[in-house]
Amino acid sequence: MPSTVLFSSPTHRNVLLPEFGEGAAVQANQHLIIDSGEGMVLDPGGHKVYAKVLNETFAQLGGGKLKHLFLSHQDPDIVAAVNGWLMTTDVTAWCSALWTRFIPHFGVDKLVVDRLKGLPDAGGTLELGSIKPQVIPAHFLHSPGNFQVYDPVSKILYSGDLGASLGQSYLEVPDFDAHLQYMEGFHRRYMSGNAAMRAWAKRARTLDIELIAPQHGAHFRGKAMVNRFIDWCDTLECGVDLAATWYGQP
Repeated sequence: MPSTVLFSSPTHRNVLLPEFGEGAAVQANQHLIIDSGEGMVLDPGGHKVYAKVLNETFAQLGGGKLKHLFLSHQDPDIVAAVNGWLMTTDVTAWCSALWTRFIPHFGVDKLVVDRLKGLPDAGGTLELGSIKPQVIPAHFLHSPGNFQVYDPVSKILYSGDLGASLGQSYLEVPDFDAHLQYMEGFHRRYMSGNAAMRAWAKRARTLDIELIAPQHGAHFRGKAMVNRFIDWCDTLECGVDLAATWYGQP
């Protein structure tokens, strides 16, 4: 599958990189934002896809500069190959400050560990070309230190595991109700609870979102589809709301 351009203007592009994963590993999306010749890779993945994602990233950048590596949380499908990126480029990697002492267990070399930077719980902004992508808190969805990225030019929210779907055959959700079968079980088990979902939904409604791009599965395009997803999250029982069902009978 070739790269998919989600948004393009003369100075700005948002690219969903090809599906390089295979075998038993969970499907995962790698995204690239390019503005004015500078790039940011989001959730770059593990060792098996590292070389291919790296090569495709620089093919998309042309002669541009890779500036940021964004790690939404600490899972191996996101961070396992981070040492390779840090050793072969001069990129700065960003993650929750909660994980800066844990991610080095994936083998981050002491020569480059100072380029693994921690983000405060409130998030903030990064500088990329002529824009400032926003780092949006999404804590406990599903990681206790979890962030998303909002691109103000394309109006894309990169939502990490929130919105993830597994097993569908399409890249873009055509029918929200029909799509629920591919994401409902994941969200009920992996998201921490409705309190976190409600807090996220309140924040998400303050953003002008045209597309939600999760780290697994299909994306949600258009305000009607985006709002359906936010409304669904707002009322979903999940995680600790259903805790009794995970323990069975004594």
